[in-house]
Amino acid sequence: MKIGVIIPAAGQGKRMKKDINKQYLQLGDRPLLAHTLDIFSKNANIKQIITVVSKDEINYCQRNIINNYDFDGVRLVAGGKTRQQSVYAGLMAFSPAINYVIIHDGARPLLSQNLLNKVIANLKKYDAITTGVPVKDTIKTVDNNEFVKNTLKRSRLRAIQTPQAFAYDLICKAHESYNGNLKATDDASLVEALGHKVKLIKGEYSNLKVTTPIDLVYAESILERK
Repeated sequence: MKIGVIIPAAGQGKRMKKDINKQYLQLGDRPLLAHTLDIFSKNANIKQIITVVSKDEINYCQRNIINNYDFDGVRLVAGGKTRQQSVYAGLMAFSPAINYVIIHDGARPLLSQNLLNKVIANLKKYDAITTGVPVKDTIKTVDNNEFVKNTLKRSRLRAIQTPQAFAYDLICKAHESYNGNLKATDDASLVEALGHKVKLIKGEYSNLKVTTPIDLVYAESILERK
C-alpha cells in the first residue's frame, strides 16, 4: 500500500479571533500544525505528506514549521478559496503516484498513532473510511424562529472527525464530480454523493479540532496529560 496524506491548513480560522491563523498558534512546546505533522512523520506507513496552506503563508510555513522542526519530507501546496478546492489541489500534487490517501485536519493535533494505525489497517477492507464518536448531548432540530421541531435519536448520531481515508481514484472522482450544489464540510460527504458507502470507525474524544479559544485550552490540558 502506498499511502499519502493531505493536511488541509489553509483556513483562516476566524472563530479563533487571533492575529495569526490557528495552525500557527502555540500548543505546548510548538505550533499546533507542527504537532499534526509530527504524527504522520513518525508513522512508517506514510509515504508522502502534503500540507495545503494559504498562498500568502507558504514562505512563513516553510520557514517556521517545515524548516524549524525538520519536516524535510513534507511538501507545501497552495490552497484554494474553499476546503474542497484546497484538498483537490493536494490530491493533484502527489508524485510519484499513491494508492490511498488519508485526509486529516491541520487543526487536529492530538490524533493518536493507535487511531491512525486502525484507519490504515481498515484500508485493506474498505476504500472509504471516516472516523467519528458517539454524540453525548441530546440533539434537536429547530425552525427559523428557534422553536424545537423534533429530537433526533442520539444512538444513531456520530460527531465526525478526521482522519478520513480513501482509495485515491475514488476520492479524485468524488472531487471531480463536485458541482458546488452540495455544502460539503468533509470529504466523506463527496464520496457519499456518488452513492458510495463510507465505513465509520470509532474515533477518540481527545482527537478534537481546535476551532475556538476554549478548544485550545482543552487541547493544552489533553497534551499535558499525555
